[in-house]
Amino acid sequence: MPVNKDFYTLAGSSGQSTGYTIDQSIRFDVGASPELSRTHGTGGNTDLFTVSFWFKRGRMTTQVANDEMHIFGAGADTNNTFDVQFTKTDQIQIWDYHSAYSTRLLTNRLFRDPSAWYHFVFVYDSAQITPNERARFYINGIRETSFEQETYPSQNQDSIVGTNVTIGFGNYISYGSKYFDGYIAEAHYLNGYGYGPEYFGEFEDNGIWIPKKYTESYGSKGFFVDGRDSGDLGDDESGNGNDLSTSGLASHDQVLDTPTNNWCTINSIYADNAAAGNAGTLSEGNLKFVGGGSTFSVRGFTYNLPKSGKWYFEYMIGGSVDGFGYIIEGEQGSINASNGPGNVSVAQGGGIQYHGWRNGGNATVNFMDGNTGSPFTAGFIHQVAIDVDGGKFYYGVKNTYYAADTGNDGNPSAGTNHIATFAFSTNDVVLLAGNYSGTQYWNFGQDGTFAGQQTAQGNSDANGLGNFFYAPPTGYLALCSSNLGAV
Repeated sequence: MPVNKDFYTLAGSSGQSTGYTIDQSIRFDVGASPELSRTHGTGGNTDLFTVSFWFKRGRMTTQVANDEMHIFGAGADTNNTFDVQFTKTDQIQIWDYHSAYSTRLLTNRLFRDPSAWYHFVFVYDSAQITPNERARFYINGIRETSFEQETYPSQNQDSIVGTNVTIGFGNYISYGSKYFDGYIAEAHYLNGYGYGPEYFGEFEDNGIWIPKKYTESYGSKGFFVDGRDSGDLGDDESGNGNDLSTSGLASHDQVLDTPTNNWCTINSIYADNAAAGNAGTLSEGNLKFVGGGSTFSVRGFTYNLPKSGKWYFEYMIGGSVDGFGYIIEGEQGSINASNGPGNVSVAQGGGIQYHGWRNGGNATVNFMDGNTGSPFTAGFIHQVAIDVDGGKFYYGVKNTYYAADTGNDGNPSAGTNHIATFAFSTNDVVLLAGNYSGTQYWNFGQDGTFAGQQTAQGNSDANGLGNFFYAPPTGYLALCSSNLGAV
């Protein structure tokens, strides 16, 4: 699957809400065994409840030991469990299991878009007369009706949910070790209420489903987790005080990527791209990338470069091996630094080396003096500033921008001494990331800590968006959906 064909189209949410906004999400990294959970407590309603949350996927299940990923659940053991999972083939499956399936809904469609925020709502109401009204779920405001497996509870059938067992997000709660990878925002659990998606979201005039503030009751056993306190990500904001405990989550897992402002990440769909050479490994919400070997390991970003404007992002070197960051125009073809319709790349060699190829000609320019030391030293932060309208590409290391004459006099704020001129055409420009066997931590503005490797410096772009380590050059913006109105 290619990266998004159009930067302006984002499944699940456009990010252009004129009302309710969500300020943060919680990042779940499967390698850290993340979980939010609590003991439910006695006296819950087992016949009527609602679960609502937004999610954005990181790696797919096929990329994590080909195993399931569980995003919500409740249970005591594997014979008494309720779960919402992504299957090995990336379907969504919901089951209520009491030594046999009392409820089971397995979608026909797959959920494999790592660029999209999705809204999930599940309503359990076993008192209903009609069987398929007793368990129903919705994605982005639309009820799912096409299932590979479809079992509904008998009338007044008790669920595991509502009993005094463990309940929570991010793992197979009743069994363990089947963790979700991605982001969760606005997680509601209502006990004793069966409310549809219209209580949590609404359609814009353009047909895009967006969040709205939930204002109704939770029931005494319900909770609302939004991650607003980075030091207490499981804090219950419903007023009930039903806090969830955290495991495998840290303060830097509060990030700015949300359904109302969707940020660029590395595209996990490229994990097995044959043109990319040895595949690498993504983690930390698709913002950490470890190369796979001695040839290019490439990931496309989840946004194409917009066809207008000025854009800025950063990445931090996590090791001492070669790293690359580059753009390529038009169809990708064979991805490397020396072919394709046009590209700008950065590679180690004589300090840092720019290699450009366009319309049958190419040039190599050393633009960092080797005496400055290796720019691919662990902890060094690299900066990319791209002026699409002016066709200029700037590159900095540790807040020093370099010019093509090897001097350190590049100045994107002034529009002078850029590394390369790149005459962007009307073709799509695909952003790519790659390296050999080194490590990169990427920040498009949503995580100024680089997954906890740095102390965030709190620098935002000209629109007040983002958390960058270094201040973006004057007029340069972060690659997020809220900045679309600026181009």
